Amino acid sequence: MQTVMDEDRLKEVFKEALIEILEERKSVFQEILVEAIEDIGLTRAIQEGENTETVSKKEIFSILEGQVRI
Repeated sequence: MQTVMDEDRLKEVFKEALIEILEERKSVFQEILVEAIEDIGLTRAIQEGENTETVSKKEIFSILEGQVRI
């Protein structure tokens, strides 16, 4: 026998399941959220970098090695 759910009941069941998952798996949700925020930051940095002057690989490594002060 097949049970038919109306749309409102389906939404309610989905919300309950989502809340239960979030409560039981907080660490997983936190990891996903952190990754999303990092991705947004990286995307913004890339976009900002596209509008700035380019520098040589040598300059970058000099900075990373502490030979040049910013």
